Amino acid sequence: METLLISAESFEVGFIGAGKMAESIARGVVASGMRPPNRNSTAVYSNLNRRQVFESFGVNVFSSSEEVIKESDVVIFSVKPQEWSGQDRFVRVMPNTPAAVGEAASVMSLGTAATEEDGALVAKLFGSVGKMFKADEKMFDAVTGLSGSGPAYIFLAIEALADGGVAAGLPRKLALGLASQTVLGGATMVSKTGKHPGVLKDDVTSPGGTTIAGVHELEKGSWSCKRFLELQQW
Repeated sequence: METLLISAESFEVGFIGAGKMAESIARGVVASGMRPPNRNSTAVYSNLNRRQVFESFGVNVFSSSEEVIKESDVVIFSVKPQEWSGQDRFVRVMPNTPAAVGEAASVMSLGTAATEEDGALVAKLFGSVGKMFKADEKMFDAVTGLSGSGPAYIFLAIEALADGGVAAGLPRKLALGLASQTVLGGATMVSKTGKHPGVLKDDVTSPGGTTIAGVHELEKGSWSCKRFLELQQW
């Protein structure tokens, strides 16, 4: 069977699934300018709220998935992997919700019949909403636990830092601003300096200081790789 080529400049994107992940990706794609709003579509059957969400930023909303597929060159199945219906020309991608603000961590793996051109197109699409990495299919369970679920863990950490600031007497808005910027700054240092997080951590701590005391308490509370692995197995 002849493999149809997809234009990298004028392709239409369709989403099967209209949940939070599809919304995050669509918002990021539109905000980045990668695709104009009317080059994206999804299907909503009865949930008026989800229809309104997608229509609010210009995405076409159809009443059936068949219509989405018919109108699309690239179809993003924002559903569980077992709903792929046996197709082998696919690229599996594990993104995360920061795609909505252009800061996703996405991982891709080519299906057996996917071409290198398919991979390049998908990498371009998801690269517009953050960073794209490649990994073997067998790694995707671990990827899901780390970067797929990871934003929830980071949001929890930001909330906990802010709550600690409020408990120490800071106004809520100031505490939340400091907490979120601190996490952003720390992540940026890891990304841009190339230094191991442990080295950067040691740069902040001093013997007998309050920082190392806080680190010790976090480690006692199972803030560790071992605990992360236990959570994924659960």
